[in-house]
This record gives sequence, C-alpha cells and structure tokens, in this order.
Amino acid sequence: MEVYLLATELAGPPPLEALRAAFATDEVEFSPHADGEGFTVKADGSEVRVVLDGPDVPRLEANPAQYSGSPEAFARLGKAQAFYRLTLEPGGAQPTLPVFEALWTVRTLMEQVPGVLVDLSAFKLHEPEDVVEITELDFDIRDHLHLHAVELTEGDTPLWVHSHGMEKFGARDVEVFHLAEADLLAAESFLNELCTDMAFGQGPPVRSEMATSEGQTFTLVPSEEARANLLGVPLDSFEGHEGLFLTVVSPLGRHNTSELLATYRERFAKEPEEQTQAMHREAQALLPAFLARFQRKGLMEPLTFLVRAPFDTHPDGETVVEQLWLEVVTRDEGSVVGKLVDGAVHTTEWRKGAHVEVEEKQVNALAITREGRALDEKEIRALMDAERPM
Repeated sequence: MEVYLLATELAGPPPLEALRAAFATDEVEFSPHADGEGFTVKADGSEVRVVLDGPDVPRLEANPAQYSGSPEAFARLGKAQAFYRLTLEPGGAQPTLPVFEALWTVRTLMEQVPGVLVDLSAFKLHEPEDVVEITELDFDIRDHLHLHAVELTEGDTPLWVHSHGMEKFGARDVEVFHLAEADLLAAESFLNELCTDMAFGQGPPVRSEMATSEGQTFTLVPSEEARANLLGVPLDSFEGHEGLFLTVVSPLGRHNTSELLATYRERFAKEPEEQTQAMHREAQALLPAFLARFQRKGLMEPLTFLVRAPFDTHPDGETVVEQLWLEVVTRDEGSVVGKLVDGAVHTTEWRKGAHVEVEEKQVNALAITREGRALDEKEIRALMDAERPM
C-alpha cells in the first residue's frame, strides 16, 4: 500500500553511497533498486519500498483543500521537483511497526533530501521537525489520523464524524452519526482512544458489545450494514467516502451515542477559575517540600512525582489554555523540567512524552503515585516528611 509521499525540491536522488551510509545499521537491510530510482529498507520484519518519481506525477491524491498542514509545508510542496513514494504492507501482529519503519525511513531520507512528507491516507502534511517528533516521542494517533466532520441532515444532531488514516494500520476507518456541534470534542476523544487500540491491533471485535475506558458500552458494525439503518440521509452524502468503515452504534444497533459520549464531555468541562486559583495557592505552599522530597527519592523507590501547569494551545488560530500534567525529571533554578504525561487535547503542539520546562510559580497542582496508584493528600504529606530511603 502506498502510504507516504516525500516531496523534495531536489530533482535527482542523492549519491548512492550517501544513502548506504545513512541507512548503515545492524538492524537495517538497505537494497538499492537496479534502475537507480529507489531502494528498499527491511527492518524488524517490515519492508518499506521507496521509489523516486519526477515532477509530472500527481502531487496529491485528493482535493488539496482536504489536507492539513502549516503554510510552510504547503509552500514546500508547491516547490517540489521530485517525489519519493513509500509503500508498505499494512497490518500484521503489531500494526504500528510497519508505519514506524516507514517514518524512520522518511526521517533518514529527509536528512539527505529535505522536503515535506504527505500522509496520503490521513490527508496530512508533515515538516521534517514533525517527523522527528513523531518518531521520538510517545505514540499519538492524531499524528496519523484525520477526523472529518460533515453535516448530513438538518436538526440538532446533523453531524457525521469519521476518520481517515487507519488503512495504514491494516484497519478500516471508523465513523459515528447523529452528533451535535457540542459533541465534537467528546467524539474526537472517544474516536482517538478507539483508533489507538485498533492501531496496536487491540481493537474490539466487530458486532461485540464493548466498554470504553469510562465504562459506557458500544458496538462496531460494518458500515455496509449500519448505514442501512440511517433515516433521512441521501445516498450521495457518501460520495468520496465509498470505502469500508466501521460504524459506532449502541449495543442495540442504534445510531444514538449521547450516553456513550457523556463522560467524555466531562473531560472538556471548564474548571472554575476559583478552583484553579485555590489549587494554585495550595500547590505553591506545598511545592518546596514536594521538590525537596523528589530530590531525596531513592534510586529504586517506586514513586512518580507529577506537577500540573497551564500551557497555551492554538486551535484554529485561537489561544486556549490547557492544564497539563508532567512527570518531574529534574529541577532547574526556579523551574521544573519534566515529561508530559498526556498531550494537549486541542492540538499536537504539546505532545505526549515531550520534555518541557515550566516555572515553579506556574505549578497549580501536585500529585505523587506509587507503582501507578495515586496517593491521597494524607499519604503525600507523610511522604514529604519522610527522610531519604535507605
């Protein structure tokens, strides 16, 4: 399956010896093609085939307006003189592995031929720094997926939300019907969780009742069955989306997901400003003892120290403040350095696993876990008073 397109301003390929040197590791088998216009990389049981095409090859497989990316990425695409097409065999026991190998191949190739990466299945453009982050940080399905909302009918719940990009993992894309505008963030959160499981080959069986991480139940049904139950939706609404999807329905087969998304909506409820301020005052009072105890932590002590701070994100050009947790890694003068526990909800500006630095005065909540269990306030205070473990 052709998954990625690397567009570059260089008209010809780099020297073969430069490519050999770039891919020279014990884990990778690099094989140039006989025609000199491409190569194949084999690693960890995956095979990525790379073929160089000229500028006359169609640049995008769909309407360019459907693609997302920065203005700089689109500018690079417009200047492209050659295109490397990357194909892989999707699926397998670990579906993320072929995709990761393809991205690692792209990253290595980009060091020789700077350009912009086009994800043909998810309609996304990635600049070189994006590819570096995607291959280095924790897996985030949003890097590989595009969720598309379409108004199908009139009324309070006219929206059809579906994914693009799951094909590269050897899975069908997913869809859900009859959503309201207010449901979009909750639906996105749910679908991202579902698609993450599917990308790792752990998705729910078709036609079986399953529970979400919040306990609500749902069923996945092939779209060719589920769409037959839709009322008032013209058949031409699916023009351009004739591929096979998996449809999220209630355990009774109904297109009613209001109860399913209820707990996901709670995630986006705005925290009262008074509560944030009270938490900030309490966290600031405890922070010196908290950080002192972190520095006394024993090497084998199964404790994780977490702090929360505000981060600016910019969905649709607007500034939205998100409260994100980070695992404390070290302490700098007046700052805490840590690794983000979860990425930002609204954008991928702050990715899960990214190392960040926040000023101590910005910390507005504290937490400590022991072997994955969150300690209560009494346990935390007792722990902060404890001496260095022997």
